[in-house]
Amino acid sequence: QVQLVESGGGLVQAGGSLRLSCAASGRTDSLYVMGWFRQAPGKGREFVAGISWSGDSTDYANSAEGRFTISRDNAKNTVDLRMNSLKPEDTAVYYCAATTYLTSYRRPHEYRYWGQGTQVTVSS
Repeated sequence: QVQLVESGGGLVQAGGSLRLSCAASGRTDSLYVMGWFRQAPGKGREFVAGISWSGDSTDYANSAEGRFTISRDNAKNTVDLRMNSLKPEDTAVYYCAATTYLTSYRRPHEYRYWGQGTQVTVSS
């Protein structure tokens, strides 16, 4: 089994930055792909960013492209999401996800493990 714990959420003003971190424990040797999703009140879970084991392959939602950066440290079993130029529409609960193999970073059902989420609130 794998456990994922997110941290780094909080309240920030529009235009500000936050760095989310996800710490993995357990059978981390199987976590080839990791990603971030978010869910705003009354909306479905939305893909934000994904990264391969090596870090050579990444994917970003259009809403995140150019503002967010995903990175991972396999030695520490962590994956980070650096968020800049935050907007009120970025307000959501952000979830870390991980799996062994998938065909698309963007499909939540392809991820096997999920964290509990961390709240990000961007004020205008």
